[in-house]
Amino acid sequence: MGLRGEIFSSRAITERRTYFFNVKENRLGDIFLNIVESKKSSETNFERHSLIVFNEDLDNFLQELKKATDFIKEKRV
Repeated sequence: MGLRGEIFSSRAITERRTYFFNVKENRLGDIFLNIVESKKSSETNFERHSLIVFNEDLDNFLQELKKATDFIKEKRV
């Protein structure tokens, strides 16, 4: 088990935000996805928002996420 239960981590850096995709394992051995959005709120502070998706919900979450992203791509001008 890694730092704070992290077993995998990747990130996407954009102009205004950084998104972290962390796969973690809790003390019971359950694996989950933790998505974190981080953006500067001032010169020295960051605002962070976190979403946790549990393993048993992952397939449904990804299916609906794909629907939403496909919709956005179709409507993009």
